[in-house]
Amino acid sequence: MLKRLLAPIRNTSGLARWILVAGILITAVFVIFAIFAPWIAPYGFKQVSANGVPFPKMAPPSGQHWLGTNDQFFDILSRIIWGARTEITVVALSVILAVLVGVPVGLASGFVGGWIDRVLVFLMDALYAFPSLLLAIVFAFLLQGPLGGGIVAAALALTAIYIPQYYRVVRSTTVSAREATYVEAARAIGARNGTIMGRYLFGNVIQSVPVIATLNAADAISILASLGFLGLGIQPTQAAEWGYDLSRALDDAAAGIWWTALFPGLAIVLLVTGLTLVGEGLNETVNPTLRKRRFRKVVMPTREPSTALATGEVEV
Repeated sequence: MLKRLLAPIRNTSGLARWILVAGILITAVFVIFAIFAPWIAPYGFKQVSANGVPFPKMAPPSGQHWLGTNDQFFDILSRIIWGARTEITVVALSVILAVLVGVPVGLASGFVGGWIDRVLVFLMDALYAFPSLLLAIVFAFLLQGPLGGGIVAAALALTAIYIPQYYRVVRSTTVSAREATYVEAARAIGARNGTIMGRYLFGNVIQSVPVIATLNAADAISILASLGFLGLGIQPTQAAEWGYDLSRALDDAAAGIWWTALFPGLAIVLLVTGLTLVGEGLNETVNPTLRKRRFRKVVMPTREPSTALATGEVEV
C-alpha cells in the first residue's frame, strides 16, 4: 500500500521532488510551532512581564528576547510562534469548510444540471468575479458583529472566497465525466444518482482538490495577514496574528527599529513560500500529464559474427 502511494512521487522529476520536499520541510516547521506553541514559546502571546519584571519596550534582539520586543512590550519570538498556531488553525478551518461545501455542491450541480445548475453557476461566478481580498474584507466586516474578531470569524470570511473555486473545478470535471462509459454502465445496472456520484464520480473529480487546497492555503495566509494589517482580522487580545504585528511596526522602521517588522514579515513570506512549494510539487506529482516517468536505459547485447562470415566462406 505504501509503495502504491509513493509511486507517483518516485516517478516525478528530480526538481519537482526537491520542490515538494523543501515545501514540506518549511511547512512542517510552522506546523510544529503551531502544535507545540505552549512548550516552544518562551512567553505567552500577550505576556508583558516575567517574574514581576516588565518587558522593555521595543528592545533589540538580546539573550532574554531573541527577536526583541515591540511597542506593546510583547516578545516578538513568542508572537511569531503563537501566530503560527493562529495562521495554521484559521487556514485549516477555512480550507476544510470550503472543501466540505464546494465539492459536494459542485458534484451535485454538475451531475444533475437543469435550472439548479444554472442558478448555482450564476451565484458562484458572481462571487468569483470579486477580488479575493475585497470579498474577504466584506465578509470579515459583516462577521465581526455577530461573531467578534476571533478565529471562527476569520475562518468563515476566508471560506466564503474559496467555495467558488472548488465548485467550479469539481463541476467542470463532473460535467465531462457524467457521460463516460462507466457512468452509463452504472445507470444500466440500476444504480441511483447518489450511488453514482459517491462511488463512481467522486474518486475521479476529487483528484485535483488537494493541489487546489494547498495553493489556497498559501493564498489564505496572505489574505489573513492583509485583514490583520487592516484591523479587520483577529483581535490582538484573542490570539497572535502576524499581519496585526506588521501593521503596528510601520512607524518603527522610520526610527531605525527594524526587528519589529522584519520577523513577522519573514514568517509570512516563509509560510506562504512553503505552502506554495508543496502545491507546485503536488501538482506535478498527481498530474500525469506533467509527471515524467523514469525509463531504464536499454542496452542491446553485442552481436557475435558467425563463423562463416568470419572465414569468408559463403554457400552457393
